[in-house]
Amino acid sequence: MSDFIKETWEKQAINYKDSHWVSWGDNWAIDLEIENNARYIKEGDKVLDVGCANGFAAFRQADMKKINITGIDYAENMIKYALEKHREFSSPENIIFKQGDVRKLDFADNEFDLTYTTRVLINLPNWEEQKTGIEECYRVTKKGGTVILSEAFWEPLVLLNSMRTLVKLPPLVEHDFNRYIKFSRVEEFLKTKGYTYEIIDYTSVYYLGSRFLRELITDASKYPGYSNPVNEIFYNIEKEYSGGGFGIQQAIVIKK
Repeated sequence: MSDFIKETWEKQAINYKDSHWVSWGDNWAIDLEIENNARYIKEGDKVLDVGCANGFAAFRQADMKKINITGIDYAENMIKYALEKHREFSSPENIIFKQGDVRKLDFADNEFDLTYTTRVLINLPNWEEQKTGIEECYRVTKKGGTVILSEAFWEPLVLLNSMRTLVKLPPLVEHDFNRYIKFSRVEEFLKTKGYTYEIIDYTSVYYLGSRFLRELITDASKYPGYSNPVNEIFYNIEKEYSGGGFGIQQAIVIKK
């Protein structure tokens, strides 16, 4: 990972400490991501959260089910604030945080029941390193276990921007520290490796509302950050319905 990308997240940790803003301001999308991952986590599982940031999602997962969860992040400051928050828990022995690199995970083969990435692979500078990250997540997951790649994808971004162009809205863009993954590329790779997988679209209705319709039906300038009430409305609809390919955040679920 380039120094520029690492420095970006080190600064984010200092600026936002234990807030969800440390990784992203969109609390509704983060909730959808956490809820989707939770669907695959079972009581008693040993879980690896790759790209745990300040532990925001790991604490939520540990609160929902009796699991052992390890969170790793490439940024030292992220782990610093995760550990500070960790000390507030009365029974912290089931949660571990440590610095780590998705490209070279410091764990044995077949160690975890479930491994998930949280917008981590998109921070790697190229597809070759993203492939290495996928293989590492697969390696440390037990046979019969699950790998969830919860990432941002290129094709939905193109689809949303095509719709925005039709109504003369400016295009959405990647951050300069992100490299969105192409479904076409990752599917070809997974098939070549012989991995069994499915794509879970858990944000499309939300993205359609919060990145397209919202700007047509409200004055978005009146609502800072992600506070527009339309976001919450479409978050609630998303919990019942999804599909259409508009969700930039989706999950590739691999069964080992």
